[in-house]
Amino acid sequence: MDFELSEELGALQESVRRIAQDKVRPRARDIDKAGTYPHDLFEVFRDAGLLGLCIPSDYGGSGAGILGLAVAIEEVAKYSNSAALMLLLTRLPTGPVLIAGTEAQKQRYLPGIAAGTQRAAFGLSESQAGSDVMGMRTRGVPDPGNDGGWVLNGTKCWMSGVREADWYTVFAKTSEPTSRAHDSITAFIVERAWDGVDVGRTDHKMGVRGVDTGELVLTDVVVPAENVIGEVGGFRLAMLGLNAMRPIVAARGIGLAEGALMYATEYVQGREAFGHTIADFQGIQWEIAKCAVDIEAARLLTYRAAVLADQGKFTKEYVPFLSMAKYHATELAVRASSLAVQLLGAAGYMEDHPTEQWYRDAKQLTIVEGTSQVQLGLIARGVLDRDLWWD
Repeated sequence: MDFELSEELGALQESVRRIAQDKVRPRARDIDKAGTYPHDLFEVFRDAGLLGLCIPSDYGGSGAGILGLAVAIEEVAKYSNSAALMLLLTRLPTGPVLIAGTEAQKQRYLPGIAAGTQRAAFGLSESQAGSDVMGMRTRGVPDPGNDGGWVLNGTKCWMSGVREADWYTVFAKTSEPTSRAHDSITAFIVERAWDGVDVGRTDHKMGVRGVDTGELVLTDVVVPAENVIGEVGGFRLAMLGLNAMRPIVAARGIGLAEGALMYATEYVQGREAFGHTIADFQGIQWEIAKCAVDIEAARLLTYRAAVLADQGKFTKEYVPFLSMAKYHATELAVRASSLAVQLLGAAGYMEDHPTEQWYRDAKQLTIVEGTSQVQLGLIARGVLDRDLWWD
């Protein structure tokens, strides 16, 4: 059991840390205020080879895996969760293709992501089907004029990066619309340029403003047979894809918590009150200590989960460990950002400091890709089913 990063991952961490400090930190507040996509940072990530971290070398990536991507995201998220989300989007939509895609699909769609010539997004949620995935109404019906092909109709909601994407991984009902059977949902690769594919409204968000979130509207979209991911009736693929993403989302939480605590610590060490610095007071020290403990615990959970995911261990029996990482790290982000605001007092509530941005950004992490309550349910199910047991 080795708790040190490999030499390669250590070098990656150091490289991304410099990029985050030199390129991301100076842009973070402007990205949040303007709410526009930071194409300049995308180019920085592209030139540094960070867009292909989780993509195997056979398809143009570096093969650093989920652990490598988590390490990179942790560094970037210290300053901007919008920038960290850009890196996350190299894995979320490509995950189903990596897990169950054909060799032709991998050769066609993965190299562009790694090279930064294409971007992708992930379409699962709908207005009435968030945590209740089986409630989706986007429909896929066989195309009579295209053997094995499908026609898709429906609207996907809350899709991160929907405007910038060149293609989408989209899930749709391929049997009776009211069916709640797991074999009633199938995954498709849908290209932005196809007829009937349109971006609907974009959302006005509380935080993580630099990467847009919005609707994908599908109207009689013809999808060829070769763009079906895995088997028809592959709902399990959606769950496997999300399971593998847990440590990546967790890394966003760890980085945010680290950035917030470091900033607040430097502030209280320099702020005088009652003849001392604020950092001299034991009550303040205890809060800093508790948050530091939580950060290190979250990192251990997350790195273990990332290693499991890289080993292909994201099936049911490993879900509790993956969900623990996502739950603990994202809830920690909320606590740490709240603590940072509190330590700065009135100043922390003002736009003069980034603490209010971390505070707004943090909450998103407890909702996306499985809410905290969903994660708790999965962890509890693991204990009840003895997948997580200590005897």
